[in-house]
Amino acid sequence: MTNDERPVLVVTNLDDPTADFVIAELHDRGVPVVRFDSGDFPATLSCSAAIGDTDGWRGSVQTPSRCAELGSVRSMYYRRPSGFAFPHLDRQDERFAVAQARYGLGGILTSLPGCLYVNHPNRIGDAEYKPAGLAAAAAAGFVLPPTLITNVPDDARAFIKAHGPAIFKPISVPLYLVDGRAQTVAVSAVTADEVDDSVSGTMHLFQKRVEKAADIRVTVIGEQTFSVRIDSGLLDWRTDYSTHTYTPVTAPPAVERAMRAYLKRFGLVFGAFDFALTESGEWIFIECNPSGQWAWMEPPTGLPMTAALADLLEGGLHGQ
Repeated sequence: MTNDERPVLVVTNLDDPTADFVIAELHDRGVPVVRFDSGDFPATLSCSAAIGDTDGWRGSVQTPSRCAELGSVRSMYYRRPSGFAFPHLDRQDERFAVAQARYGLGGILTSLPGCLYVNHPNRIGDAEYKPAGLAAAAAAGFVLPPTLITNVPDDARAFIKAHGPAIFKPISVPLYLVDGRAQTVAVSAVTADEVDDSVSGTMHLFQKRVEKAADIRVTVIGEQTFSVRIDSGLLDWRTDYSTHTYTPVTAPPAVERAMRAYLKRFGLVFGAFDFALTESGEWIFIECNPSGQWAWMEPPTGLPMTAALADLLEGGLHGQ
């Protein structure tokens, strides 16, 4: 099989417009694509793989309309697949079946020979731990706001009094439904008086509020960097996209170096970095999402992010 015939795997849920843009670009280039949601296993997704008499996994993963030979995958765009579920089983059998699917199918998909991962699922899992991300950011040389992660109410109150004004934000954001609709858990301002004993129920993240002039989202795709200033006037710009204006900017050299160090630390080739920009021009690190969104910024800025991601996936390991 020639390199031109090797497929790109796109692993994500059905409703993923970002992946749709990339798939359309790859199709226009004549690059074969096999898209599936690993959460569709085993209903409409099957896999068979063998090893022992070969130097890597051989076999295939099949959807109702596509088949990808495991040994020929050039790259994988791992986005946001849904989780494995076996609702027809009782709770104990479902736990067992989910574990077999995760470590069986999931394990095969994370160990394909000659495959470029954007990003590797295990590296995504590592980088999604916010405490690990903050520690890596500090080591990489970013400027961070003072941050406390705690379930001790008195410690939270003391932190806010010492560093206020402060904000509270989730450490992780699983699917959160209200009346059946997914919700964004927004960053919110918090005072010491608002901290009560319910804080002891789980871990919470408190952070000194950055007095910012704007937000910046930097999307790093392989060797390319796309930086966009977001002016919204909001504490959390994700709560109302209608207020935004977007301006392409250039990351300072020190920030660029720190981003490369951060990605290297986690073994990532893609990252969506968020910064708060102060009035004095300082870039304050907020977080890096290894599976972050970026496509909505392309039309208003003209930045060729879809093409850059398609270039990366099309090239595979050969293009690295």
